[in-house]
Amino acid sequence: MNWITLTTDFTEHDGYVGVMKGVIAGIAPQARVVDLSHTVAPQNVFQAALLLGRSVPYFPAGTVHVAVVDPGVGTARRGIAAQLGKQYFVGPDNGLLTLLYQQAQADGEPVRIHALENADYRLAQVSRTFHGRDIFAPAAAHLAIGAPLESFGAAVMDPILLEMPQAQKTADGLIGSIIHVDAFGNLASNIRAETLADFENIHIILRNTVIEGISATFGNKAQGELVAVIDSFGFLSICVVNGSAAQQLRAGFGEQLQIVRS
Repeated sequence: MNWITLTTDFTEHDGYVGVMKGVIAGIAPQARVVDLSHTVAPQNVFQAALLLGRSVPYFPAGTVHVAVVDPGVGTARRGIAAQLGKQYFVGPDNGLLTLLYQQAQADGEPVRIHALENADYRLAQVSRTFHGRDIFAPAAAHLAIGAPLESFGAAVMDPILLEMPQAQKTADGLIGSIIHVDAFGNLASNIRAETLADFENIHIILRNTVIEGISATFGNKAQGELVAVIDSFGFLSICVVNGSAAQQLRAGFGEQLQIVRS
């Protein structure tokens, strides 16, 4: 069975996601379609790239991941299909595959990207505003049933990549930033657990609030208390036990975070 995931900023309100599934079903009726997320903030390519980078590794090899967060729809921006390691990607060439591309390169795994140029792999009528339906869903379905990647179009050697913020070392610790706020109000930073391996007895400063050390679990603190944990994706996150750190600290994406050795 072939797997296809869908990631968009369409929400579930207007039928756009359902229509994409209908197109896929008409071409690859045996494919199993998984909704990764349809609540990416409108036009937030960075958020979608992060979501893909964190989620894609947990799917079976050969899964086709369709991502449509596409503020440039209808312009000259390319559509692409790619093999990134053991996974496949279909969507606009606007940086969505940044983390997947970088990880595949770092691991020495295959990286092949082709432009979506072949009209045989799209709907007969292509709108200027719904390439998810007319180009990306059909391409993903054809890819899932065995269309060779190179048959979609010319090789792409210069994909658009986002500049991902990196934590910086300081004389007494690290400076990072908040890169994701989830639905619970947890504030995920760009500081990886392995970066903190040599740090002991630290405190964390975020919006002039000091959090002492990193807790193993939420249960180590009382309800309503701030807690720093290593989240399930291996990043340092600031949370409130049974509450929202984003609301309590009035913090969000891009907020600076400081790690200081005690």
